[in-house]
Amino acid sequence: MFKKAVDAKSHQRLSGADRKKLRRTIRDRFSNASDALLDLILPPKAELSVSKYPNRVLVYGLEGECPMFFDVDGRGRDIFPTVYALWRVPELLPAFVLKGGDVSRFMLGGADLMFPGIRIPTEGLPSFSSGEPWAVKVPGNPAAIAVGTTTMSSTEALKAGLRGKALKICHYYRDTLWESAENCHVPNAGFLEDVVFEDPALFLSGRASDSSEVDPSVDPGNMISNEDMREVIDADAASSGVGQPSTTQNDGADDITVQLTNDLSELKVAETSVDESNIEGQHSLCVEEVDALLDKCLLQALHTTIKEKDLPIPGSTFWSSHVLPCRPPGITLDIKKSSHKKLSKWLQAKASGGLISVKEDKHKKEVILFSVNRNHPDYMSYKPEKKKVDKTGPSTNNVSSEERVQESLEVSEIYKPSVHVNPIFASVGAETSRLYTASEASEIVFQYVEKENLVKPSNKSTVTLDATLCDALFKGAIKKGSTYPTEIHKKDLGQTFIGRMQAHHCVTRGNDTVVRKGALKPIQIMTERRQGNKKVTKLSGMESFLLDAETLASELQKKCASSTTVAELPGKKGEEVLVQGGVIDDLARYLVEQYGVPKRYIEVLDKTKR
Repeated sequence: MFKKAVDAKSHQRLSGADRKKLRRTIRDRFSNASDALLDLILPPKAELSVSKYPNRVLVYGLEGECPMFFDVDGRGRDIFPTVYALWRVPELLPAFVLKGGDVSRFMLGGADLMFPGIRIPTEGLPSFSSGEPWAVKVPGNPAAIAVGTTTMSSTEALKAGLRGKALKICHYYRDTLWESAENCHVPNAGFLEDVVFEDPALFLSGRASDSSEVDPSVDPGNMISNEDMREVIDADAASSGVGQPSTTQNDGADDITVQLTNDLSELKVAETSVDESNIEGQHSLCVEEVDALLDKCLLQALHTTIKEKDLPIPGSTFWSSHVLPCRPPGITLDIKKSSHKKLSKWLQAKASGGLISVKEDKHKKEVILFSVNRNHPDYMSYKPEKKKVDKTGPSTNNVSSEERVQESLEVSEIYKPSVHVNPIFASVGAETSRLYTASEASEIVFQYVEKENLVKPSNKSTVTLDATLCDALFKGAIKKGSTYPTEIHKKDLGQTFIGRMQAHHCVTRGNDTVVRKGALKPIQIMTERRQGNKKVTKLSGMESFLLDAETLASELQKKCASSTTVAELPGKKGEEVLVQGGVIDDLARYLVEQYGVPKRYIEVLDKTKR
């Protein structure tokens, strides 16, 4: 429901009568919604607002903060809490617990919850009816990651053998509703960019409470007693069908017990020291250190992820999709712990320093990032860090998945100087035979502007065009008889200059790198009907991303449980993979998650809906 960004039609404050109506609707909808709990989610003195969307969805939230509830049909019958509300009051909704944190990757990709992914309690499946609101959690983490409605009752689920869809997901962590908050945040360090694991703080506190029950006179490293270890060994022997050991065997068992105890205790102490150091590193940051970390993440994002074509960009999107991914591993970055307290104030402070330019959208009440000053001293002096591969993540025994991770995909758009811009490159002493990235090409033209002193004295954001720069930008692009411009805004200069160069693209997968002329063509996924009202999904253009059609067809056959074939494209170079059935969304998600193909390079077309 909130996979794609949709602008709200209107924003308005709730009147007193509407506030009471909203609270009454929530109490009727959720049996656990007491007045005390509602006061935690919707404080009595806080200003509440409602945003109306074109698809009739209403989003209720604290003004200037987080969305708390959303109404699917706008009539109050299908109202749900957001993850922000459940982080404040976890007991508002019952929750399904996933089998492991790895399953959350699919949930955060927009997939519905299936019964095979749910951990069934020892007392059995809880009782529920069809159409009930439920939350989703991961083991060891009390914070919900998604909200949805049950697709069948517990009785029907047991009859179906706990197969099929359990929960139709309406909203999840990192979707556009989560990103619409004034200050996107996470409840604990277990929430990462694309997956959620157990909360490390709770894990360590649980281990600390266990250790506190031990006699203080006993060495804390000796966490397992000989009696406990003997019970474990006896239980293993009993399960394997071995009888009780004799007296002479017990002496040997004691030696084994002592050895195992020492080995396990050493391992446990080592793990605890590592985890505690990480947690201490997260919570020991002072205000000055948080400010410094914010500035570092900002510069890293401006260097590595923010391109000129991405601008302008909403502040919340910039924060969640660009700044947060640049934070060090295991560190929770909270804007509220900085001296700025709010995202908008932080961005405005950076704008006052000249690094970026921002503008406040009065209707959406959000700060928009418009441009980046890549000639700013802070930007020029910062050297971006190379992203390290996380080797501590969850392991897998699937060899093909490991190979895919190692052969990560890198796609970059590069440009070659053309006859139009060659004089600019020659003037600043740059080579005309090599390929440049967009940021490098922009630096070339700004070096020329600085060398020739073309910045307009009365308006520092405007560049005066001399004959050489004017020809490079507009010669042959303006109709005869039209007047050539005499000046250009700085924010348009770089993009116009790049547009006069020859576009190329570079694709790297593992040790293979290919550079081709022209813009990178996207992978096309198209579903159409065949004879007999059957659907078939075609996948073409994978060669541009160094994907083998035969290998991909074999994997999709297992992934989609459908027959696949490979055929040559008529009249074109290349092949296409045909998959039986309308699996257009599954293929797009598979290419993104397994092969790292950026979403902007996937073109989806469903002809069956025409």
